[in-house]
Amino acid sequence: MIQKAFLSTLNESERQTVLKPLLSTGWAMTEGRDAIQKNYQFTDFNQAFGFMTRVALKADKMDHHPEWFNVYNRIEITLSTHDCQGLSKRDIELAKFCDTLIKN
Repeated sequence: MIQKAFLSTLNESERQTVLKPLLSTGWAMTEGRDAIQKNYQFTDFNQAFGFMTRVALKADKMDHHPEWFNVYNRIEITLSTHDCQGLSKRDIELAKFCDTLIKN
């Protein structure tokens, strides 16, 4: 069951404590939307597709699905929670998960 806290947009305090650190790791605010995005580049398509597969499995378990674009070894991910029409804790959790895949 999805926690209600995940269905509300981040308040100003949360934006300072959980969003701001992500912005220092390459995530950026999406122009004209309450969303974040990041570009990833991999060695080849196989590595990029593997990353997308792991993110897709996590996202499906969270019932939260990214907007993304892939060409060969590049992936652009945009995160925003449609249920609350803005950034939520779900987006932060999925963004952090994406970044942990790159570090491993």
